[in-house]
Formats: sequence, structure tokens, C-alpha cells
Amino acid sequence: MLNRLKQSTKDWMIKKMNLPEDVILDVPRLTMVGQVHVLIENHQGILHFSSEHVRLKVVFGELSIQGTGLTIKNILPNELLLEGTVEEVRYLNRRDSMQ
Repeated sequence: MLNRLKQSTKDWMIKKMNLPEDVILDVPRLTMVGQVHVLIENHQGILHFSSEHVRLKVVFGELSIQGTGLTIKNILPNELLLEGTVEEVRYLNRRDSMQ
């Protein structure tokens, strides 16, 4: 019951107060500059990092980023800036990430 109340309150805030969904729902926000930078906001931690593959925990699953020469340019508690050649960005829901 409490979860439904929280969700309906969030829905109301999004609709009536014109607040961005990513702020209220804690969903990830990605900003890409070509293939060279990707800024990920609202992540919940790094699950895997290499120069070819980065996996981040997000609210409903994982975010998978593949490329070459990937480096962490900046890291904050819920924000990550990657630099390198980004070849693929993929969202995996919980069911997909368990396989």
C-alpha cells in the first residue's frame, strides 16, 4: 500500500508540477557527445569496468556501455563521465541482466 501511495505521489508531481521524470523517479539520464563522451546521471554504482566494457547498476536493472579506450574522466556519487569511443549503449532490465 505504501509503495502505491509513493508511486501515485510521484506521478502527481510529474504531471502537475512539470518536474522531469528522471529527477522524481531516479531513472538514469544519459547525455552523449558524439561517440567520445557519455555522461550517466542517477546510476547506483559500477558493476564492471574495463577499457572495453562498463556495467552500471540503475534503478530497474543495468546499463551496459561497450567501446574502446573507455576511461572514467569524472566520477561523483551518482554521476559518471566516460571518455573513449562509445560503440554501444544498452539497457538491461533485471530479467536480462540475470542471464
